[in-house]
Amino acid sequence: MQHANKGTGAPLDGKGLRIGIVQARFNEDITDALAKACRSELAALGVADDDIDHFSVPGALEVPVTLQALARRGHYHALIALGCIIRGETYHFELVANESGASVSRVALDHRIPIANAILTTENLEQAIARQTDKGRDAARVAVEMAQLLATFS
Repeated sequence: MQHANKGTGAPLDGKGLRIGIVQARFNEDITDALAKACRSELAALGVADDDIDHFSVPGALEVPVTLQALARRGHYHALIALGCIIRGETYHFELVANESGASVSRVALDHRIPIANAILTTENLEQAIARQTDKGRDAARVAVEMAQLLATFS
């Protein structure tokens, strides 16, 4: 199955791309499903398994610092953030969601590397389950598309 880059009409082609994935373990059933869908889609797009480095961290707040360390290595074409934050009864949800999202964006901008942010922020477990597969696949497509796009600027 050929995947099209809707922005340019060119097919998405991950051959030769090096991708780093950082997965939060908190809500691990969801993040494992995100990772499985993401890796499956990367393979479908032609990214070799040997060109994927996959790291696990405790939670969403630890994802950005790991992305930053990977970005500093300088040998990835794109990075992917995977996590799941489910609203609880305290303000902690907003803190974690806002800080992780802003920090992922800051790493991408500071290091000029595309980062597909698939840290889910949902009201409940059912919403997370409903999104886990599609968002994992979407993250893979975003990473490949943005790596292709940024390569045209170099």
